[in-house]
Amino acid sequence: MKCPFCAHEESKVIDKRDTETADVVRRRRECLDCEKRFTTHERVETDLKIIKKDGKREPYQREKLKRGISIACEKRPIALEKIEEIISRIEATLKTQSSEEVESSAIGPLVMKELKKIDKVAYIRFASVYKDFNDAESFEKEVKVLLRR
Repeated sequence: MKCPFCAHEESKVIDKRDTETADVVRRRRECLDCEKRFTTHERVETDLKIIKKDGKREPYQREKLKRGISIACEKRPIALEKIEEIISRIEATLKTQSSEEVESSAIGPLVMKELKKIDKVAYIRFASVYKDFNDAESFEKEVKVLLRR
C-alpha cells in the first residue's frame, strides 16, 4: 500500500475494523518512512463475469451498478450509504451463486427488489429503464401493480 503522503510502498496496520458493509474492512495504517497515518477501506475483489444480452462476457463492475442505482435515486431522500448497502446485498447474493458467471438479466430484478423496499419512485425510475417501457400504458400498469402491494 503506497503512502498517500510520500509514496513509500511499505506501511504497517495499526488498527483493523469491520464496517457496516460486510465486505469492506477499514484499516488504519502508518507509513514506515514518513510515519504519517492514513485509513484504507478494502474490499474483496471477485472474478465474477457478467453475461450480456448479446452473449458477450465482461467483468463485473461495482461502479456500473452504483451508477445505475444512483441515477434512479437522483433527487430522492436516499443516502449514499443506503445505496452502498443495496449494492453490497446484491453482490452478496451474486457471490452465493454456484457459478462465477451471471446473466445480466438476473441483476435488474435484484436491484428492483431492493429499491422497492426503500423508495417507490426510485423503483419506478429503475424499472422503466430495465423493463424498457415503450408507452405510457406500460408505465401506468407497473405503477398500478406497485400501488396494490
